[in-house]
Amino acid sequence: MSTTSLRRDHELIEKVIKSMESTIQLLNNNTQIPESILLPVIDFTKNFTDVCHHSKEEKSLFPALEKAGLPSNMGPIAMMLMDHQRSREIGTQMEESAKDYLSSGNSTKLISDMKLYVEHITEHLWKENNKLFMMAEVRLQNVSKQIDKELNEIEASKLKDLGKSREHYEQLAETLTKDVSQQGN
Repeated sequence: MSTTSLRRDHELIEKVIKSMESTIQLLNNNTQIPESILLPVIDFTKNFTDVCHHSKEEKSLFPALEKAGLPSNMGPIAMMLMDHQRSREIGTQMEESAKDYLSSGNSTKLISDMKLYVEHITEHLWKENNKLFMMAEVRLQNVSKQIDKELNEIEASKLKDLGKSREHYEQLAETLTKDVSQQGN
């Protein structure tokens, strides 16, 4: 399956999204959220979701789909590219509001930005899992091994450039889950 690696990424992203949802609830209850939770969330959204995962789609999956007859200037690929750009914008806003929150204690903008990010990414992942990836699995059957190889190479390269590993981000997601749940106690 040419989408296996991407679906694994989605599972990891969804774990962090669940931690973000819990963080939003805690912020709404006036619980102080430490830098040790917020900064890893920002790192994950900027570096794993955008730099690593979106690069895999943009540099391998989307070009392969375009070769298979799906245009990139309209339709699903164009929509996914717009979604990627929007997630970058929201991520940048969220990073700024997290910095403001950590210095001022005012959580209003951070809550708003985190909610927007969670809603946007949740919807985006649904579209990819239930529409785009299904199209890809049908259209790219004959090149799935090549795409799998490309996806793995892109991931390795992007994470190496960041000085991180997939295991780092898997552990980050686990730690966030545990740390956020402890904040609520």
